[in-house]
Amino acid sequence: MTDAAAKPRTERIQAGIWRLRLPTPWPGVPHSNAWALQRGAGLVLVDTGIGGEGRLRMLDLALGEAGFGVEDIELVVCTHAHSDHHGLALSICEETGSELWLHPQWAHFNAEADESVALERRLEVGRMCGVPAGTLAAYRQSFADKLAAVVDGIRAPDRELVAGVEIETDVGSWAVVETPGHAPSHVVFHQPDRRLMITGDHLLGRVHLFFDHGHTADPFAEYLASLDAIESLEVDLCLPGHGKPFRDLRAKIVEVRAQADRMLQAVRDGLARGGEATAFELIERIADREQLESGDEIFDLTLVLVCLDHLELRREARSVPGSDPQRWYPCLSSEAVSADPLPRR
Repeated sequence: MTDAAAKPRTERIQAGIWRLRLPTPWPGVPHSNAWALQRGAGLVLVDTGIGGEGRLRMLDLALGEAGFGVEDIELVVCTHAHSDHHGLALSICEETGSELWLHPQWAHFNAEADESVALERRLEVGRMCGVPAGTLAAYRQSFADKLAAVVDGIRAPDRELVAGVEIETDVGSWAVVETPGHAPSHVVFHQPDRRLMITGDHLLGRVHLFFDHGHTADPFAEYLASLDAIESLEVDLCLPGHGKPFRDLRAKIVEVRAQADRMLQAVRDGLARGGEATAFELIERIADREQLESGDEIFDLTLVLVCLDHLELRREARSVPGSDPQRWYPCLSSEAVSADPLPRR
């Protein structure tokens, strides 16, 4: 990462709204956005960036470009409990005495609180998916020198972000819309008068799908239902968790649905090529690897597992009972169901 990329940057979006571009240590995800919303002489901070040594200072520098400081934060609200959106929350609240508002399904954050534990969890998932031991060892080694605290600790929310909750700011009141899929705790914030939406990682300017795996039965279907939940809202400008603001919410939703469909079909096609397969072998079978987007095989496994769980609930795929590593096979077309396992909202 260059020196310029490692520095926080601030951009005024409109009166009372600033984008805080906060660096992260991860290749492919060079920064995350926090949003500073003016409320009187203070601020509501939406998302926090990662935690760790020096990160509170980086946030203070970013706020300084808008004429504020960390001490001006009166309330912290988070779109979801991932480390790049919630990792600094504890330090901010301890420093300022502000409250933290977060969705009640935030407990999946516990898995990220210790980076070394999170790495072991990823490696075990990889082993169960059939990743060769040598590949896992190389992955472990590549992260050995990069492990650093990105979460300052765990703090239960002072208020739960659920439908009906509103966040008051100088630019108006923001309504909470629950949008699970990317994470069980995901919400977006809608400001109807100015037709704004803070989208977190539910929608980004560049289509990039990722779903938490292992916390709920079907994140893929949850995500599609969450797209339905926001499609009818009047929005002129979206403020995402990564990248620049973007317009045309409905066109973005069409684009994301198409990407999700292509990704699911790629996994279907992989299952259809040959007999039983592990998730890792399915990645090798998928001809168009761009449908999995990342090029990181451990990351790609999460996407494949989410698709396999969705297909299993639709009776299009089955896992082999007791297999270790876990193996999958396609069901006969007559066994499949035509409807999504979760109802559309």
